[in-house]
Amino acid sequence: MKVALFIPCYIDAIYPEAGIATYELLERFGLEVAYPLNQTCCGQPMANEGDQENSAAAERLFVENFSGYEYIIGPAGSCVKHVRHHLDAIPQTAAVTEVRTRTYELVEFLHDILQVEAFPWAYFRYKASLHNSCSAIRGLHIAQPSEHMAPYYNKSESLLKMVEGLELVPLDRPDECCGFGGTFCVTDEAVSARMGLDKVHDYERQRAEYVISPDMSCLMHQQGIARKAGIDMKFIHIAQVLNGGPF
Repeated sequence: MKVALFIPCYIDAIYPEAGIATYELLERFGLEVAYPLNQTCCGQPMANEGDQENSAAAERLFVENFSGYEYIIGPAGSCVKHVRHHLDAIPQTAAVTEVRTRTYELVEFLHDILQVEAFPWAYFRYKASLHNSCSAIRGLHIAQPSEHMAPYYNKSESLLKMVEGLELVPLDRPDECCGFGGTFCVTDEAVSARMGLDKVHDYERQRAEYVISPDMSCLMHQQGIARKAGIDMKFIHIAQVLNGGPF
């Protein structure tokens, strides 16, 4: 199976280790992984602000880069959600529709498409809490939202439970927003920061040593708040844990 790796711009610039771990993890399952070198932003930040003109340019380039692959996989729920559900600043040609349909977030690809049953190389001897982003939960359905009265499921949790040594500690409010929201943390700084601090305090109450998430954007926000509050806690992408490190 030949797949394309989509690395969001902020991961490329700030958290390359998460991108590298995703690449290595996919190769462990025998996939032929391509990385289109001309890829940039998917257009989400501009689209979220209503700037369809500049979003269109990024979206058009995204489709040019990722056409023709069986699957496009990205380690970021919010970016994948944009591609799947909001890549509409450009005409919806057959190529655009195909790229949108074939784009998957890493956790859902491992869980739903590959149906992974083990990570024999992974060992993680820490207590950790799990953060699924709002986009991943309500846009991509990788976990059951607490407001829905339906059977429980959590794809990220299911994968992490296969990692030897990892102790997942539950949160009091597991799917509460951390307050990042992209530009929301700039336009509503005080509210965003308070939401993030509430989230970090929830981890602290559970005595989590690490916070694991499929979305580094949320972790970037939470990590900054934890540091400013003097809380000693580590934040790491789920790909790094499933790939067996380094941490």
